[in-house]
Amino acid sequence: MRFVGKVWRFLVAVKDGLVLLLLLLFFMGLYAVLSASPRIAPTARGALLLNLAGTVVEEPATAEPIDVLSGSSLAREYRRRDMVHALETAATDNRIQAVALDLDIFAGGGQVTLADVGRAIDAVRRAKKPVIAYSSGYTDDSYQLAAHASEVWLNPLGAVLIRGPGGANLYYKGLMEKLGVTANVYKVGTYKAATEPYTRSDMSPEARQNIQAVASALWENWLDEVRRVRPKAQVAAYVADPEPRFAAAGGDMAKAALDAGLVDRIGDRTEFGKRLAAIVGKGPDDVPGSFRTIGYDAWTRTEPVNDDDGEIGVLTVAGEIVDGEASNGSAGGATISKILHEALGERDLRALVVRIDSPGGSVLASEQIRAAILDAKSQGIPVVISMGSVAASGGYWVATAGDQIVAEPETITGSIGVFGIIPSFQGSLQKLGIGADGVKTTPLSGEPDVLRGPSPAAGRLIQMSVENIYRRFLGIVSGARKMPTDRVDAIAQGRVWDGGTAHQLGLVDSFGSIDDAIAIAAKRAKLDPKSAGVVYLEKEPSWLDSFLESLASDTEDESASPDAFTALADEPRQMLIRAIEDAEHLLSGPAIQARCLECMAGEPPVRRSEKRSTLAMLGALLGR
Repeated sequence: MRFVGKVWRFLVAVKDGLVLLLLLLFFMGLYAVLSASPRIAPTARGALLLNLAGTVVEEPATAEPIDVLSGSSLAREYRRRDMVHALETAATDNRIQAVALDLDIFAGGGQVTLADVGRAIDAVRRAKKPVIAYSSGYTDDSYQLAAHASEVWLNPLGAVLIRGPGGANLYYKGLMEKLGVTANVYKVGTYKAATEPYTRSDMSPEARQNIQAVASALWENWLDEVRRVRPKAQVAAYVADPEPRFAAAGGDMAKAALDAGLVDRIGDRTEFGKRLAAIVGKGPDDVPGSFRTIGYDAWTRTEPVNDDDGEIGVLTVAGEIVDGEASNGSAGGATISKILHEALGERDLRALVVRIDSPGGSVLASEQIRAAILDAKSQGIPVVISMGSVAASGGYWVATAGDQIVAEPETITGSIGVFGIIPSFQGSLQKLGIGADGVKTTPLSGEPDVLRGPSPAAGRLIQMSVENIYRRFLGIVSGARKMPTDRVDAIAQGRVWDGGTAHQLGLVDSFGSIDDAIAIAAKRAKLDPKSAGVVYLEKEPSWLDSFLESLASDTEDESASPDAFTALADEPRQMLIRAIEDAEHLLSGPAIQARCLECMAGEPPVRRSEKRSTLAMLGALLGR
């Protein structure tokens, strides 16, 4: 019987192995089918349809298997450079006769990111091709894109609700006192406000002064962009006092937006479709309002970004900077340094552009990335930094490795400061009637003690370490920007700056897009900017990542409401989720960080790259 049992277990193991092999072959075959989607035929004609059901980001996050396989709705992330390239090629390709910009459930993006896409839309219009935008409700981000269109359509029941940067944040001091949790904070920087939610019940005067200045600058830049591309729109007056305009229109918000020149046409989706059909022709079916379209995904497959080879490498540092390896959407110190070192060994790079769109994070990982960039410079390769929407704190730490820093006036940067935060639960244990005690063999035994609170000696050591890293940060900036340390300290202190002010202070060298940064790098390498090839240095997705991404595109969140008021009402849920995830990052992340939480106030909703931890899932449940 023992022999029979062994044979049976062997047969069961063989059966399980065959089932797993068949499942693997099935998924590989399914991926092959999905990845072999047809391309656009040379004879195709129609409107490039940009039905933006998600956010535009510098680097889309890798889909999490648990989210995809559970069938969870996912907000899509569109890569900025793919969208810009799609629009630029559409401007010169005869197959594209117009661009249909559907912003009904667009979730937004960083201000610099959207300005880049807006410039690509301008290129389509310069090619004498109409760009027609439609939405049931425009808010700040969607209107920033729509303003670049040749025609802006609004649903008769819709509205344009522009609010500008700003809003409330959550502060947890009272809650933590009730729970008996102590936030032991160690920081340098008068304006380093990342720890304030855990030590205060409101914003400090210094933080208010700083964030108000940045928000005001971003708002003026937003207004300037809209005025430039849509001079007839009375945006500032409309936003400053909307109530009389709504009253004059009899409460009809769509008419109020039309009267203010914010939109050109009021009509439903069928009328919008008929307008496009008059330009590009009717669609193949008999559905009212259908028109000939060329899908965005099919177009990007047909006209991909040419990054197979090139003399100028573009390295992306996007998302939170974290220790070790990380998938796309986060900037893993080990991952990015490995990518760059491999490129230096395998490619004949003549110049390097580092695109940064990050609020910072781990000090150790930031230094690891900076050191890898310095390795490139040691080989005589010129390095140009291109700042996206955010390049602050640890992001600025990385930027100091460049020969030249190029930003946009809307870039959020600076936040040169360091902090550490360690929670302790002596109050919680006391409330529960639980004691904590032990022995020591050295002054640091059991430190930092999260049960009884860090000892005074441990606290002093952590504070000294934070101050030492801050001095190092100042020294790095001083050497890179050729600026006295005292001068750097005066403009540092954790203070956040808009790109325009950062340029005046000497933290940024010039204004420009990533294309401008690439052109500068080419000239520094004595290459012709018009003919120099570009190669994007990034982690190649595995077949499993690609497969999950293709599945994720089929499970995108289609439940988002196009109504502007509903979209705004959803923000408390997003804020709660973000607050809980920020708390987790601070309390479970590196003890010492160079991260700018206040820089993320204007960012789009929580990205799907965030790990589905207990706290994150709790936040999602509470926010429903």
